[in-house]
Amino acid sequence: MDIHFIAIGGSAMHNLALALKHKGYNITGSDDVIFEPSKSRLDAEGLLPEEFGWFPEKIQRTLDAVILGMHAKPDNPELVKAQELGLKIYSYPEFLFEQSKHKTRVVIGGSHGKTTITSMILHVLQYHGIKVDFMVGAQLDGFDRMVHLTEDNDFIVLEGDEYLSSPIDRRPKFHLYKPNIALLSGIAWDHINVFPTFENYVKQFQIFVDSIVKGGSITYNAEDQTLKDVIESSENTIRKFPYETPNFSVIDGVTLLETPEGDMPLEIFGAHNLNNLAGAKWICQQMGVDEMDFYEAIATFKGASKRLEKIAQGDARVAFKDFAHSPSKVKATTEAVKEQYVGYRLLACLELHTYSSLNAEFLKEYKGALDAADEAVVFYSPNAVKIKGLAEVTSEQISVALNRNDIKIFTNPEEFQEYLFTQSLDNTALLLMSSGNYGGLDFDQLKALF
Repeated sequence: MDIHFIAIGGSAMHNLALALKHKGYNITGSDDVIFEPSKSRLDAEGLLPEEFGWFPEKIQRTLDAVILGMHAKPDNPELVKAQELGLKIYSYPEFLFEQSKHKTRVVIGGSHGKTTITSMILHVLQYHGIKVDFMVGAQLDGFDRMVHLTEDNDFIVLEGDEYLSSPIDRRPKFHLYKPNIALLSGIAWDHINVFPTFENYVKQFQIFVDSIVKGGSITYNAEDQTLKDVIESSENTIRKFPYETPNFSVIDGVTLLETPEGDMPLEIFGAHNLNNLAGAKWICQQMGVDEMDFYEAIATFKGASKRLEKIAQGDARVAFKDFAHSPSKVKATTEAVKEQYVGYRLLACLELHTYSSLNAEFLKEYKGALDAADEAVVFYSPNAVKIKGLAEVTSEQISVALNRNDIKIFTNPEEFQEYLFTQSLDNTALLLMSSGNYGGLDFDQLKALF
């Protein structure tokens, strides 16, 4: 097949392009800007566009399909040309479904934890030599790409994102997968630029549950009351498997999971990660992995990239980087580090970077999110607020929203970095939470402090 990618440089898009090239397809693509690591990875496979920009002449009738990324605009000249020629145009999730119509589709969704749960499942399957197709939202140890597609594998494991499918398809991605086996980890309002009310956001999960193939299954976190209500009210003829956080303990900085064979030490920690583990176990068992084989494999799981990722450690000091940005993720991550590193000073730094987090009204959702931190720091860029077309956010609003009078707030990246690099890190656990990079924080320089 001859396939052209519009906006090939995206994290998801370039991984799909690499997967299809590996499968033997002829791939071309365009983008107006491509950052690392996408740029180098595409270049290594001969897929990096010769020049950046949009070139309608690349769109020919001979193309079997065009895949449209979210980065493109609805009036993109290549998209317009494809529409004029009547070519088949797929969104990213639509094409993944097309590639998996004859497979058993396992879809992992939820407002938080879906990347970690998907990563856990893939780790366990790889540990036991079970080959599956997959798409996951983070780079994993032992995996070349975030997307893998074949003709032969029976299962495909898909991380199910609730964000929009493409500039011309406003449906959430996970509505398009039609799972045979599904999991939902929880519901916490997010993406308010797309889902302006909590009720509207919850509705997307109801639609997802109803999209599960009849006779299929939904595994769900029963500790989330909103999610529990959604599952129990669904009239879809599917099997329903609730799960809860398993019993565990923390001794001398090591998390021990209670299993039928006794307490087992884990590489990961935090109640939210143990809850994720319980969900992953249910899914793996439905895919043919028995309970003890699951435990054997999960003991070696070190976490997904940027999800409570340990980036540095020294004598009585440790640093973690986490993708956490929504209120529920920030709270769970902060509490997990505090619980794991008893006696350490917890210095938690949060960058408000997304549309939702920079919205003055939505800020109220962050109440209590940093309570577990001994010292709380917030960084945000007023310029980012302007770019997103939002009303100005003040330091006072942030302090009131987080319900902390002692919070330190920075809007200048140089001042934030100066503060960070002049801190005494003795007996300190440093937690950096952001989907951005704090205005250009030099992580290598930071690691040198440890």
